[in-house]
Amino acid sequence: MEEKMSWSAADALDYKGFPADKSRTGGWVAAALILGIEICERLSTMGIAVNLVTYLVGTMHLPSSTSANIVTDFAGTSFLLCMLGGFLADSFLGRYKTIAIFASIQTLGIVGLAISVKLPQLRPPHCDIAAANNKCKQANEFQMGFLYLALYIIALGIGGLKSSVSGFGTDQFDEKDDKEKAQMAYFFNRFFFFISTGTLMAVTVLVYIQDQVDRSWAYGICSISMSIAILVFFWGTKRYRYKKSLGSPIVQIFQVIVAAIRKRRMQLPFDVALLYENYPEASRIGHTDQFCFLDKAAIVAEEDFERNAPAGSVPNPWNLCSVTRVEEVKMMVKLLPIWATTIMFWTAYAQMLTFSVEQASTMERSIGKFQIPAGSLTAFFVLAILITLAVNDRLIMPVWKKWKGQPGFTNLQRIAIGLVLSTLGMAVAALTERKRLSVAKEMRTVSTGPLPISVYLLIPQFFLVGSGEAFIYTGQLDFFITQSPKGMKTMSTGLFLSTLSLGFFVSSFLVSIVRRFTGSKDGQGWLADNINYGRLDCFYGLLSVLSVINFVAYLVCARWYKPRKPTKSSNGSSAEDRC
Repeated sequence: MEEKMSWSAADALDYKGFPADKSRTGGWVAAALILGIEICERLSTMGIAVNLVTYLVGTMHLPSSTSANIVTDFAGTSFLLCMLGGFLADSFLGRYKTIAIFASIQTLGIVGLAISVKLPQLRPPHCDIAAANNKCKQANEFQMGFLYLALYIIALGIGGLKSSVSGFGTDQFDEKDDKEKAQMAYFFNRFFFFISTGTLMAVTVLVYIQDQVDRSWAYGICSISMSIAILVFFWGTKRYRYKKSLGSPIVQIFQVIVAAIRKRRMQLPFDVALLYENYPEASRIGHTDQFCFLDKAAIVAEEDFERNAPAGSVPNPWNLCSVTRVEEVKMMVKLLPIWATTIMFWTAYAQMLTFSVEQASTMERSIGKFQIPAGSLTAFFVLAILITLAVNDRLIMPVWKKWKGQPGFTNLQRIAIGLVLSTLGMAVAALTERKRLSVAKEMRTVSTGPLPISVYLLIPQFFLVGSGEAFIYTGQLDFFITQSPKGMKTMSTGLFLSTLSLGFFVSSFLVSIVRRFTGSKDGQGWLADNINYGRLDCFYGLLSVLSVINFVAYLVCARWYKPRKPTKSSNGSSAEDRC
């Protein structure tokens, strides 16, 4: 019996619902099948997002600011729907079904997008948008409606898929097995490598096909690759390990809040030992003095226990919560100031996918007879990330360990470095745009072609923001996972992804505000319909100022935040705690 149990993965089932046999399920074979669907998702998502603004401006004849908002709203919605996908996976569907359903939805949306860009009835007549006095007809409501439908079906698919694919990958390894626990660490590295590979393919090969061959062909490749990845994913059904859904922590958080509100008029006892606690001693979280209002959820009242209730019965959690449950909610609340002050980074990041790509489309991009697609400039993002991670791992961390005696920067320090680099990136972008506008002003009466200024001037802003992403992405992920309760790590990951979503939405909001206060009826202003006639440098300068203010606020919040010290437990720390 003991030998049989040693071959079973802890807390994992096979596709029939029996304990999973390690020799037949999970491991690298199963994880590789899951990574395949992730690389295709990244290929499709980035292939659409990085070059969408050029299509909206050049083909649909929309103003640059409107096009930028469409892209940021699409990206923001995709990440926001990760919360929905995570809730459905935790509460109802499980990760396997969530991946299968939402990957199919994303594929359906990509097919719709391919149809939208292929049929001439779904786009306005061709026109030279770069001409000074063009009278290009904008896309009508039906054409834009079909495009929106396709984009937001894709966003729904991305949200559900992205929320579960990494978690389902880690389910294939047994944390209680030392060998598989070590393999799990490599899975995260390879997961990030596959994301980078998919992004590189998207911003180089796929963007080139969109610009030089046909956009519908590129989207067709995305839909075919996603379809193949789904079939491969289904092929591995018998190989996967499955874990039971434990329920969404969102309900648990609301239970604490509702119980605290119901007992808001009650006085807290002087001795915290009188507060309700039903967790075993080894898994309890010690009481803290912050956010004392929530402690009222653990005040024991006469009506919390029914008179005729059997011994050992659990009270209604909407009326009475344990101290440990209250402390878990406090831990999540403490994350919110850091969460709020990291949103600004992704607002700056959004400009690299919108206005910076539009800047590139107006500049000289030729290498001999080869024309670099404007969207391919985002390849410098990936290069910056890979170079930064390599330098940090091989150079900075060893030096930091010798100097400070620590293995590397803390998660809060990494977030701070990312915010500084993004601020510098926006400042450099403002200076570069001022140079580009000076050339555009001189060339207005000469030519309507590309400006005689090299696109390589944009590399520093891409590189700075990309390097910042390498620091802040890993810092945020580390912070939200390690500083959240054990049972709420999926939700904290969703909280992290929501900063990306809100960053894109804040970008859309700022663009709308700036256009309203600086724009004119003839399409001029900071964010003019044609960026050669606008003041995009002022908009970048505004983002630089806001980034500085946000960084100061972050320092205050980081100073206030006190990481929870790990509590001693007889069971030791799990791999999840050390993730």
